[in-house]
Amino acid sequence: MAAQSARHTVLVVEDDPSIRTLLTSALRAAGYSVASAASGQEAVAETGRCRPDLIVLDVMLPDTDGFAVTRGLRARGVYTPVLFLTARTEVEDRIIGLSSGGDDYVTKPFHIQEILLRIRAILRRTGGTSPGPAEEPPLRYADLVVDRGKHTVCRAGGPVELSPTEFRLLVCLVSHPEKVLEKREILQEVWQYGFAGDTRIVDTYIKNLRRKVDRAGPPLVHTVRGVGYCLRLPREGSA
Repeated sequence: MAAQSARHTVLVVEDDPSIRTLLTSALRAAGYSVASAASGQEAVAETGRCRPDLIVLDVMLPDTDGFAVTRGLRARGVYTPVLFLTARTEVEDRIIGLSSGGDDYVTKPFHIQEILLRIRAILRRTGGTSPGPAEEPPLRYADLVVDRGKHTVCRAGGPVELSPTEFRLLVCLVSHPEKVLEKREILQEVWQYGFAGDTRIVDTYIKNLRRKVDRAGPPLVHTVRGVGYCLRLPREGSA
């Protein structure tokens, strides 16, 4: 695994020196190149300097919070995957974090093997070790075009900016047009492992995706109550 992960740089943002040292040492032992920061301001600077493949980001920082850091990066067009690390355990906090543009969420206290597992899963699903998708033709449905090679989305001829996880979610939906996908199916295909039975992460990302994709035309992302979600054109007579 070390030979595979050596290609990736991870930025650890944690104000507790002992936790920062633990994470840094474990990641280096696993073969990653590691940079570190102790505040939100340092995190932004390090992101620009080392261009990490993934950020492990503590939510409670001395100068701001990790959610604000992530929103700021996304607003500047930086879509580096983010794994939140925090002592907050409420589901609502997890949803806020994922809504701000994060890709995963681990609560303290944590097992270092879980951190490594989730980092590998995020890098795998965001293209870190994927075989060349550039040769794959764009996916099309109605006026929606998803180019997996260029990682671009267009709706009605205009660009749609998505985070890496939002992009994978849209690819999942457009790969199965007009098919109702259960939430657990989406979890497996997009996140590649379960969230301890919590499917609300799917609801959160669908809400974000709908807000971005459906603002340019008739709604394409539809809820099938009690089942899951479907990409299709509105049915005649529907609101």
